[in-house]
Amino acid sequence: MSDIKKIAVIDGDGIGPEVVAEAKKVLRKTEELFGYQFEIEHGLFGGIAIDEKGTPLPQETLEMCKNSDAVLLGAVGGPKWDNNSKELRPETGLLGIRKELGLFSNIRPAVVFDCLKEASTLKPEVLDGTDLIVVRELTGGIYFGEKFRRNTEFGEEAVDTCAYNVMEVERIVRQAFEIAKTRRKKLASVDKANVLESSRLWRETVNRLAPEYPDVELEHVLVDNCAMQLLRRPSSFDVIVTENMFGDILSDEAAMLTGSIGMLSSASLGEGSFGLYEPVHGSAPDIAGQGKANPIATILSVALMFKLSFGYQKAGDLIEKAVKNVLDYGHRTGDISTDQTNVLSTSQMGDQIIAAMKK
Repeated sequence: MSDIKKIAVIDGDGIGPEVVAEAKKVLRKTEELFGYQFEIEHGLFGGIAIDEKGTPLPQETLEMCKNSDAVLLGAVGGPKWDNNSKELRPETGLLGIRKELGLFSNIRPAVVFDCLKEASTLKPEVLDGTDLIVVRELTGGIYFGEKFRRNTEFGEEAVDTCAYNVMEVERIVRQAFEIAKTRRKKLASVDKANVLESSRLWRETVNRLAPEYPDVELEHVLVDNCAMQLLRRPSSFDVIVTENMFGDILSDEAAMLTGSIGMLSSASLGEGSFGLYEPVHGSAPDIAGQGKANPIATILSVALMFKLSFGYQKAGDLIEKAVKNVLDYGHRTGDISTDQTNVLSTSQMGDQIIAAMKK
């Protein structure tokens, strides 16, 4: 296989370098098993970039990302930079890189491993078979709409505008339909069409596109009902697509079904195959450098990268199977260990996953 994939790797802050190191080991293992070729280039981003370059998103890092086939990001941020001005906060860099790279959707899988059901707050029988993806629109809606304050006879009033156009809805919904086609062929479109005009436009657009995907079963769900059903019948969902704020809330709710945020991968996608892949968890500076971090979310982000950006379905499946086998065998990092005995370090967990990767 002569196709060389260029991956921009950003370690980030806190535990970022530790979990990314294990993900790179997985990349090298897939080269060995499948004959893939990866060209890896590193760049500064987030808090460390503020310290060394005076900006959370240096221009050279942005150019590196634009010239790559995919980006792998560890985690950014920490209390060290919490009191910085808005322009000098790591989170501002995240918004900037998403905008500059044209990343309009966030893909958040939530898979409940049988051996980790006890880590969730829900009953095991409710969680049986839960394997879903939330597809969240990332660049529109109330977070990016016009914001202002004005004086009224009742005092100061704040206004946040939720706006969507047809193009924004079409591109995210098409992406969700395409993802659903590769899974169980079920799509739940979540809105608040009984109240919001933006949601009515959303639903009209979804219904117009649906005939193009006759093999995908479409369900419309109001956002409040979806929040309830995620707790009542999570296994009935396959792919959920929704707007920015609803997706922000629902993806976090779905994440808690799994029992640990240290297990959750994510992808931010634009047009075409390019994507930015990162764990859902933060930089956890309190445990940085101690070998306590769970690398599974970052490793599963590599599996997502293989499937969504590179079309390496078999390799992505192999990584996910290796993670499952390691967990089934009883290996745990501290965050998913119920008795805190025989706890593996970050690198030890990575080594176990590598050992379990067999064609």
